[in-house]
Amino acid sequence: MSNVLLGLLSFPVMLGLIFLRVPIGIAMLATGVFGSFLITGSFNPMLAQFKSLTYSTFSSYSLSVVPLFLLMGAFATLSGMSGKLFDAAASWLGHRKGGVAMAAIGASAGFGAICGSSLATAATMGKVALPELKKYGYSGALSTGTVAAGGTLGILIPPSVILVIFAVQTEQNIARLFMAAFLPGILAAIGYIIVIAIYVRMAPGSGGQRERVPYGQRFSQLVGIWPVIAVFIAVIGGIYTGIFTPTEAAAIGAAGTGIIALATRSLSRRGLSEVFLSTASATAMIFFIVLGAAALNSFLALSQLPQVAAAWVGDQGLNPWLVLTVVLLLYLVLGCVMDSLSMILLTVPIVYPMMLALDFGLAPDDFAVWFGIIVLIVVEVGLITPPVGMNLFIINSMAKKVRLSETYRGVLPFVASDIIRTIILVAFPPITLALVWLFY
Repeated sequence: MSNVLLGLLSFPVMLGLIFLRVPIGIAMLATGVFGSFLITGSFNPMLAQFKSLTYSTFSSYSLSVVPLFLLMGAFATLSGMSGKLFDAAASWLGHRKGGVAMAAIGASAGFGAICGSSLATAATMGKVALPELKKYGYSGALSTGTVAAGGTLGILIPPSVILVIFAVQTEQNIARLFMAAFLPGILAAIGYIIVIAIYVRMAPGSGGQRERVPYGQRFSQLVGIWPVIAVFIAVIGGIYTGIFTPTEAAAIGAAGTGIIALATRSLSRRGLSEVFLSTASATAMIFFIVLGAAALNSFLALSQLPQVAAAWVGDQGLNPWLVLTVVLLLYLVLGCVMDSLSMILLTVPIVYPMMLALDFGLAPDDFAVWFGIIVLIVVEVGLITPPVGMNLFIINSMAKKVRLSETYRGVLPFVASDIIRTIILVAFPPITLALVWLFY
């Protein structure tokens, strides 16, 4: 059996382990170790590699931004910023048809700007928005679909933990990727709001309206969200202007949200302990998956699969846009059974070199940024794609009287919006790259 064939067979083997409920980090690690053994005939090379692989992986300066962004999100959740964001958005939008659901999207976008995790954004906004949506008569399908979709903005609007991982894997500038994600993130929020506006008009009984709020109260609600704005400007503004590195900006953001939680008396000794433990647990999970992916990627490098695949695609003379379409469809399918981080770690080492071998009319660095955002968007769709969209399960578990089938039905219009947005961004790369070209 050739090494390349071994590399190809590793994917169904690994997916089989995942379906058997083996944790994905262990599934990747086991596949990589045993695959390397089959090629080299010994475990010694892989064991020798682990001496340096673990340290070199976890000591990466770029990866140090991950726990800091997670800590920032945990402090933001504890300080009650999500509730203030929702109240401010609802005061401006709540009186419109579908306005409370639109407010949930706006608040999710705002919270995503200070939290780099989709699951955390969905869970946090679910606690705030679901009771209000129920209070104003929104159907279970629209309520859960809205909050699940809004949660995906947590990884699309900078800062984004997934973008950090992509940047590390492809050796790209994190600041450029954050800059490129900004406009697609805004388009996502606008697209979701349009979906809600259409939904409530096609199903008039699916949602109610709040009473109109006086403008004085609306502006006072905006004043209440100044900590969110301040943290966002400090973190993202510092990165974009070059004052801070992404890691320094994440540290400042974590410190800022921690001080806000302390100032609002939301932070007790027990709460602080829970924040650190939850951050450590999430970081350990992410880093172990990264380690498993590193072992798997070492095996794939030995098998020569990435190089052979890239050369084969280049030699076939295939239309680059056709290849990109197939790759994006593959991500949509994988999104039904895998989480976003695992998809990025598993596929990028193979897909990225293959795509670089094609000509999309972009400079290599610009292509890397554009492709990273497109992949992020498709991965984001996977978070709300039935049957295994992670956000769907989180939100449905919080809305105990809503059947999972209703949540599936409610989220499908938002999935359609994501697909339309993906097509637009694929067809017009300058939309994604405009701010990058302008500032870098």
